[in-house]
Amino acid sequence: MTREKIFAVAPMMDWTDSPCRVLHRCLTKNALLYTEMVTADAVLHGDRARLLGFEAFEHPLALQLGGSDPAKLAQATRIAADFGYDEVNLNVGCPSDRVQSGRFGACLMREPALVAECVAAMRAASDLPVTVKCRIGVDDQDPEQALRALMDDCTAAGVTVFAVHARKAWLEGLSPKENRDVPPLDYDLVYRIKRERPNLSILVNGGIATLEQAEGHLAHVDGVMLGRAAYQNPVLLAEVDARFFSGAPTDLDAAIETYAEHVERQLAQGARLHTLIKPMLGLYNGRPGARLFRRHLSENAPRHDAGIAVLREALDFVRQREAA
Repeated sequence: MTREKIFAVAPMMDWTDSPCRVLHRCLTKNALLYTEMVTADAVLHGDRARLLGFEAFEHPLALQLGGSDPAKLAQATRIAADFGYDEVNLNVGCPSDRVQSGRFGACLMREPALVAECVAAMRAASDLPVTVKCRIGVDDQDPEQALRALMDDCTAAGVTVFAVHARKAWLEGLSPKENRDVPPLDYDLVYRIKRERPNLSILVNGGIATLEQAEGHLAHVDGVMLGRAAYQNPVLLAEVDARFFSGAPTDLDAAIETYAEHVERQLAQGARLHTLIKPMLGLYNGRPGARLFRRHLSENAPRHDAGIAVLREALDFVRQREAA
C-alpha cells in the first residue's frame, strides 16, 4: 500500500465519538478517522462545542454531515473548517427511518442531481475537501445505473473521492441493522467503476473484517473503510501503520497506556468513566483475561464515583493472565 492509498475507519452512529477516535488514534497514526454523522441543522442550531469538538490528537479527521439543503450544508461546512477538520463528507448511505424522514442519507441515491447541488455548495463554502459516502443503490434501483449516476453528477460538481458501501439499502422492509448484513455485497461493481474512472479515488466499505481482506481490496481500489470490525476488535488497528504505511509497529501496551492517560485527564475535567471506556471493551477479544477485563469495566465503570483505578484494575487482570 502506497501513501496515496487510504485506510479509514467508517463513521458509525453511537460509536465513533471522540473517545473512540482517540483510542483508535493511539493505535494508528495514519488511518483516516471519521466522526459520527452530524446533521447540518444540528451544526447550525445545536451545541457546536459538544457536537464538533475534538482532540487535536485525532487528526487526520473528517466530519460527516447529513442533510439535503445546499445552503445549510454550505454553512455547516464553513463551521467545520473553522473547527479545523481535514475533510467534510456527505452521508448518502444511512438507511434509518429518522434519516429518511429528514430527506438525507441513503434515500438521496434517488436524487443525484440534488446531491451534486449539495456538494457544489459545500465545496464553494471552504477549501476543505468534500467527499461522498454512499450505497450502490436503494430498493429497486439498478446499482449499475444508480451508482454511476450519483458519481457522475457529483464528479461534475467537483467531488473526486467516494466511499462506497458495496450493498444496496432497502429503505422499506429492512431495519438499519439488517441493512448492514442482509443485502448482498457487490464489490465487483465498485471495482469496475474504479477501472472506468481511474481519476477518481474510490474506497470500498462493507463486510471487511480483517486486514487481509482490506489488502485484497486495495489491489482494485484506492482505499478501504472498516466499520464494525475496527470498533469491535480495535487491536487490529495496531497493525495498520506497519502493514500499510511503512510505519513503525504500534506497541499495544504503550498505546493503551497513552489512552489511559487521556482517560485520567478527561476524568479530571468531569467526564464519566463509562463513556471513556466503552470503545475499549473489545480490545482484548480472544486474549487471556479478556472476559475479566470486560466484566470489571461493565460492572464498575458506570458507578458515579468510578475513577482511573477501575481501568487500571481491569488492565491488571489482562497483564496478570498474560504473565501466567
